[in-house]
Amino acid sequence: MELLDPNKEKKVKILIYTISILVPIVVVILFGVRIEGVNLSFLPPLYSMINGITAFLLVLALIAIKNKMTKVHRLIIRICLFLSLLFLASYVAYHMTSSPTEYKGDLKELYYFILISHISLSILIIPLVLLTYLFAWKGDFERHKKWNRFTWPIWLYVAITGVIIYLMISPYYLN
Repeated sequence: MELLDPNKEKKVKILIYTISILVPIVVVILFGVRIEGVNLSFLPPLYSMINGITAFLLVLALIAIKNKMTKVHRLIIRICLFLSLLFLASYVAYHMTSSPTEYKGDLKELYYFILISHISLSILIIPLVLLTYLFAWKGDFERHKKWNRFTWPIWLYVAITGVIIYLMISPYYLN
């Protein structure tokens, strides 16, 4: 792991906070953009699978670190970070090219509870994941473990509820 001098660490933290603020703002702005004539209706099952794979890999990452397999843990977490970026890109692309889908099932209150908690925590998870990763990267494993007690379950919840939301809304997608 690399040691960061305090000035570089401060700059990295500022970058993390900036990303954490800008990503949700950009997503909201892009949701207002509508691109006609592009059919990306194949994306929702794919980004749901990405969420499912991320959840599975997060569990594997936990098992790996509990078994002191730090290189495997590090690789898995990096894959999870990549998958999260891939999810975000495909999610935004789909919503820029498709009309919103309304949930019409009998479990509306449950659906909206899961959806709202998923969206809220997906915003919160951005700085949590990036800061937790930073602490490990700079070798501050005590702080990494302390933060990860909150980060890991929230990240897992966001990944799992992403799949649940897709399963609940998918019957109502327009073709």
